[in-house]
Amino acid sequence: MRLITVTTRLWQHRRTALWVGVHLLALPAQAQAEPQPPSLIPATVFLLDPAHTRVHWEVRHFGTSTSRGRFDAVSGHLQLHASGTGEVSISVGTASVNTGVAPLDGVLRRSYLDSQEFPQAYFVASGWRWKADAPLEVRGELTLHGISRPLTLRAERLGCYTHPQLHREVCGADLQAELQRSDYGITDGLPFIGDTVRLQIQVEAVRQDGSR
Repeated sequence: MRLITVTTRLWQHRRTALWVGVHLLALPAQAQAEPQPPSLIPATVFLLDPAHTRVHWEVRHFGTSTSRGRFDAVSGHLQLHASGTGEVSISVGTASVNTGVAPLDGVLRRSYLDSQEFPQAYFVASGWRWKADAPLEVRGELTLHGISRPLTLRAERLGCYTHPQLHREVCGADLQAELQRSDYGITDGLPFIGDTVRLQIQVEAVRQDGSR
């Protein structure tokens, strides 16, 4: 009986050791099989949400007050990579300019923006670096009035969250930039209407299914 008991206990110890060894060997494979967090997925595509994306602008008026307006027709997408780099493509309908004063909007479409000949303005950028909840700088190229020039967009941070209704990840930022409109051949009203145009861009983008 003693020999049987000893043998049984030895086998139990060996079986326990074997069980532990198998599970230790399996740990690396299990870790690799776990889903990656969104920021680590090789390429994630987000489409701009038109309900939460606006391009606002402001310019000095006769050196006194500031004239303000916005563009309402904004579309595009951005792509974030696991390497921490990103790509963005944004299109703005120039005829969607809106100051709240209909006659002024008509003047801007005809004389300043030439919306009939140049119905779209574009901003594209690639290779810019991003990190969630960190300062953001996007150096790209703006095409406006048929002329393309470098433009840098800056934001205090790029933030992301899970939308409670859509159940999808949404990323957004408040971006700022400045440009000289004369660089794009828009010289109407100078020098009474300022040359420096300040942009304030509200943008939110929704992650698309299958973007992995």
